[in-house]
Amino acid sequence: MSRADWRSTLDRLVDASAAERIIISVTSLLFAIVVGAVLVFVSGFVADCPDPFIYFPGAGYGCYNPLEVYWTMLDGSFGSWNDLGQTLQETTLLLFTGLSVAVAFRAGLFNIGTQGQMILGALATALVVLHLGELVPDNVFGTLLVIPTGIVVGAIVGGFWGMIPGLMKAYADAHEVITTIMLNFVAIGIAFWLVQVHVGDLTTDSVQTESIPAVARLPPTIGGSRFSVVALVGALLVAVGVYLLYTRTVIGYDLRTSGLQESAAEYAGVDAKRNIVTSMTLSGALGGIAGAIYVTMVQYRWQAGIPPLGFDGIAVSILAGNNPIGVIPAALLFGSLKSGSLAINLTLGVPNELVEVLRGLIILFIAMPEFFRMVGKHFGFGSDPTAVAADGGDRS
Repeated sequence: MSRADWRSTLDRLVDASAAERIIISVTSLLFAIVVGAVLVFVSGFVADCPDPFIYFPGAGYGCYNPLEVYWTMLDGSFGSWNDLGQTLQETTLLLFTGLSVAVAFRAGLFNIGTQGQMILGALATALVVLHLGELVPDNVFGTLLVIPTGIVVGAIVGGFWGMIPGLMKAYADAHEVITTIMLNFVAIGIAFWLVQVHVGDLTTDSVQTESIPAVARLPPTIGGSRFSVVALVGALLVAVGVYLLYTRTVIGYDLRTSGLQESAAEYAGVDAKRNIVTSMTLSGALGGIAGAIYVTMVQYRWQAGIPPLGFDGIAVSILAGNNPIGVIPAALLFGSLKSGSLAINLTLGVPNELVEVLRGLIILFIAMPEFFRMVGKHFGFGSDPTAVAADGGDRS
C-alpha cells in the first residue's frame, strides 16, 4: 500500500460516522472471534487431555472445541444470577476507571496513573470507614453517612494524586505519561508501607487492613455476588454527568481545548494551565472513587494486590473513543470477557494463559480501529483537520 493509500485510509477512518464506527467494531469483533477460534482449535492439538473432541489423521487429537469455549465464555458471563452479578461487578469498577482515563483523554492528556490513584483512594476510604463506622449507629442512617463520606474521601485522595502530574505538566512541562506511570509505583509503595507498618491488621501476615464494618458495605443486590446496583446506578449517573460537562458546558469546552491547544486557549483568554491541572484532578478523583467502590463493594478491606483495573480502564476508554457514554458498553464488554474467561479456565480446563491470549485478542481487534482513528485525528488526518482545534477534539 502506497503512502497516498495510507493517508486516504486514515482520512476515511477519521471521518467515519458513528454508525460506521459501530459497524467497524462489530466486524472487528466477528473477525476476532474467528481468529480466536482458529487459535484455540490449533492449540488443542499440542495439549494433553483425557477426552479429546476430534481426531485428524496425521495431526492427532484435538482437545479444545472453539464453539464450546465461546459458549462457556458467554454462559460464564450471563448464565446465572451469580455470573451476572460478577459481570456487573466488574463492569461497575471498569466504568469508573474507564471514565477516569476518558476524562484525561478528552482534554488531550494521557493519564496512565489511574491504577495508583485507585490504590490510594481505596486505602483512604478503608481507613476512614473503619474509624467512622465505630461512631455511627449500625443501621441505614449510619450507612447513608459512612459510605458517601468514604467515597468523597477516596475521590479527594485520588484527585490529589492526579493533580500532581497535572501541576508538573502545566508548570514544568513534564510529560504526564512518564509522571503518571512513575507515580503508580510510588502509590503502590506508599500504600504497602503504610499498611504493613502502621495502619494494617498486624495480627495477620497478609498486607491488609481490618475488615470494614457492615454499616460501611454496599448492600449486595444479587445473591452469590457482592454486586450492588447502587454502585452501578451511581457509575451510570457519573458517566452521563461527565458527558454533559464536556459537551454542554463552557467549563467542559475550556477543559478540552486547554489540553489539546494550550496556546490557542491562552490566546482566547482561557487559563490553560489551570484547566490542565483541573482535568488531571478530575481524572484522578474518578480513579479514587473506583478504589472506594472496590473497598465498599468487593473486598471489604484494603489488601495488597488490587487488580489492574486502572490499566484496564485505558483499553475501555480507547474502545469507547473516549466518549463517556461509549464507556458504558465498553465496560460491559470488558466485564463480561473477564467473567467469562474465568469460567473457561474453571469449566474446560483450558490453560489460563491461552484464555488470556483469547481475551486480549478480542480486545485488540475491537480497540485497534478506534486507536488508529484517535492517532489519525491527533495528527490532523480527516477532511477537516482544523476541527480538532475548533471543537476540542470531539468530532464524533
